[in-house]
Amino acid sequence: MQMVMMVWRLLWPFVLIGVLSCAALEIQVKTQRTMTAAEWKKRCQDDWGVQGLPAPEGLDWKSMYEAKPFGRNLLKNPSPHGLSKDNAPPEPELPEAPMDGPPIFQLEGDFSGWTTNTEVLPYDTSGIPQGAVVCALPQYSWFSMEQTVDLKAEGLWEELLDDFQPEIVIQDWYEESQLDDSIYQLHVKLLGADKSTVIAEHSVNPTEDCSAYSHTWKEVSHVFSGYGSGVRYIHFLHRLKNQSMMSSFYYTRFTDSSVTVKPIKTTP
Repeated sequence: MQMVMMVWRLLWPFVLIGVLSCAALEIQVKTQRTMTAAEWKKRCQDDWGVQGLPAPEGLDWKSMYEAKPFGRNLLKNPSPHGLSKDNAPPEPELPEAPMDGPPIFQLEGDFSGWTTNTEVLPYDTSGIPQGAVVCALPQYSWFSMEQTVDLKAEGLWEELLDDFQPEIVIQDWYEESQLDDSIYQLHVKLLGADKSTVIAEHSVNPTEDCSAYSHTWKEVSHVFSGYGSGVRYIHFLHRLKNQSMMSSFYYTRFTDSSVTVKPIKTTP
């Protein structure tokens, strides 16, 4: 009997904590179950910092709240190389000796969630005098990655997109690899319900300064606002240039790509 009492004295605080936790969870569940549609709508508006959002009758505000359509990145797998803009990109590894074999165009990384494509460019011989003997030339390729975001599937609704037209923020970071004068391109389209009608678009094709060595992340960003009604999808595509030289492969990486919807009403 004394042994049982000793064990109970040791265990009863943990049992009490478990009982209280279960009770708190039960109260929370019951509270959520009893919240009305109007209460869920108010919670959405309070948390999102907006009032009077246009919405159809009978909108499931609880589901909208749980979907968290605002403020989160809608792109999947935004950093396939496992890198972050908060840390400097790694320096390229230089081989001690040229490798044998054909040029390499395969990138390293997990590109799940992206549709990818490699476009190998022809050798550039424009600056070589006629009759000159060239042992090796660099060969360039574009590596394209694209995604299409379904805004309704991410928790947004038609009246919000058509009337409120929340800001859509695009952000991307690419490595200043200095492989060429042009190493990065971005093209983002706001599409209609048919996934082909372009309602608004934005393109970026910067020219790099290769006169002095620099190796950092470079930011690209854009805010869509006042884009008009009918937007249902966002098509995000960027291309980065790589270089193959005597079987050595150097590439331009990217990280922290994002498409974010902000609860900010815009006007044309």
